[in-house]
Amino acid sequence: MRILVVGSGGREHALCWRLARSASAPQLYALPGNPGCATLATCLPGRAEDVAAIVAAAQEIAADLVIVGPEAPLVAGLADALRAAGIPTFGPNAAAAAIEGSKVFAKELFRTAGVPTAAFEVFDAPAPARAYLRRVGAPVVVKADGLCAGKGALVCATLAEAEAAIDQLLVQRAFGAAGERIVIEACLSGPELSVFALVDGETVLPLPAAQDHKRALDGDRGLNTGGMGAYSPVPQVPAAIVAEILETCVRPTARAMVAAGRPYQGVLFGGFMLTPAGPSTLEYNCRFGDPEAQVILPRINGDFAAACLAAATGRLAEVELGLADQAAACVVMASGGYPEEYATGYRISGLEAATAGDEVMVFQAGTRREGDAVVTAGGRVLGVTGLGATPAAAVDRAYAAVAQIGFEGAHYRRDIGWQAREARV
Repeated sequence: MRILVVGSGGREHALCWRLARSASAPQLYALPGNPGCATLATCLPGRAEDVAAIVAAAQEIAADLVIVGPEAPLVAGLADALRAAGIPTFGPNAAAAAIEGSKVFAKELFRTAGVPTAAFEVFDAPAPARAYLRRVGAPVVVKADGLCAGKGALVCATLAEAEAAIDQLLVQRAFGAAGERIVIEACLSGPELSVFALVDGETVLPLPAAQDHKRALDGDRGLNTGGMGAYSPVPQVPAAIVAEILETCVRPTARAMVAAGRPYQGVLFGGFMLTPAGPSTLEYNCRFGDPEAQVILPRINGDFAAACLAAATGRLAEVELGLADQAAACVVMASGGYPEEYATGYRISGLEAATAGDEVMVFQAGTRREGDAVVTAGGRVLGVTGLGATPAAAVDRAYAAVAQIGFEGAHYRRDIGWQAREARV
């Protein structure tokens, strides 16, 4: 089986790593990939956003399956174009990718399907948005409708902050067309949980849950980022709550997508707030999370390549995947200054030493090769994943590996998994 993985980040490196360990022993390609992917797959030139070029590349290598990593190509219709060319594709078509690509569509789907979510209203003009805000008060979350590279959700503690957010999106057009409509929703409180499942229409195959760390600094301080680390399992969340999320949120969402004429194929990644009243749906993403993929994929047993092909071809009901006993934790090593301005081009040392054993994987994200060296090429540079009997043990192993790796200005949080440690596991 020839599989093409689209994307160039840590998530795509982790996908290649997991696929390479499948019993079906697929031949792997990545477009464009990165130096980590290149150790497992043949990297092809191109951009993940170039739909026509990806279809042509998949045809040239006679791909049996294409797995799309990032959300932007899916929202742009890459899966539609690949399927039109007769190529099985793991990832939703554009209509189904709206579950991430349009906050308005997602929230209205939740309302129609009775999926628990925060109270909300939709606006495309500032005056009625401000009037609604004065009625409901603060705190609220103001969200741009479209994709904003993770920056389109503004948590506002006061009315003044919320009015400024409305002005930023609907008047200043800070996010362009992505912010032409906004969602104003109630601000929920409680711990967050990420739940993943392979989906093929109404068939839902649960994957391990995870918890990530979005803030740049220890103690959950600093700016929001794409993710500074993650761990799985999440021992402080009872299995009954994860089961409740699957039954009251994930499966009803899959059924609602079918009813809406937008059947979903691929991985569905949900973010949920564990409120005192029960789990509430924050959002869905139409792809694996990053860095959540780096802790979920190492915990899956079974033929992952075959499972992805089954999801892409309507046979997911035939698939079983096991769950490894070990926990996994990922520490992201980022460029100094991330998520704001940062420099790149610094040589990375210690990669071989850090991965000398079987219980550490270093997934490359923002890297490139210069001669015989791997150098930094992005904000989040590496995802260092450790395995262990418990999340705490996995975290310790990840940090031991981080200590062996170096590059100029390297920044990482030192408290990944603190919630699991407080749970004494």
